[in-house]
Amino acid sequence: MDMSKREYDELVQRLSPKSRLGADVLRAFLVGGIICLLGQALLTLYQTIGASAQDAATWCSITLIFLSALLTGLGWYDDLANFAGAGSLVPITGFANAVASPAIEFKTEGWATGLAVKIFTIAGPVLVFGSAASVLYGVFLCLFQ
Repeated sequence: MDMSKREYDELVQRLSPKSRLGADVLRAFLVGGIICLLGQALLTLYQTIGASAQDAATWCSITLIFLSALLTGLGWYDDLANFAGAGSLVPITGFANAVASPAIEFKTEGWATGLAVKIFTIAGPVLVFGSAASVLYGVFLCLFQ
């Protein structure tokens, strides 16, 4: 089937789903805000029960990572991501999901070639570039401070 570029563009335009940008942005904002609100509530709770600010922040991070991994394992984080889009990618929960998601699929390939390899499929580049950026930042500070 020979199509001109214009005919192809018209076909793509006709068959592509219509974006509801306003609704998508609103859902992302609300869900991301709720995740951040949960983080703030946890931080306040841990400080209220006697944790120092630094310990409360650590426990808040641990709790958010745990909840994200749990929801990923139950298959609920995918539903949340489908609903919220980028709103579910709030850094700590999105990163925990990115590590837990591929790791869940290890069962078919075993521990070494499954879990050990798949767990860093998505998170690996983030860790590499994050580590490299922190080293460069440290060198920059040492040289120019």
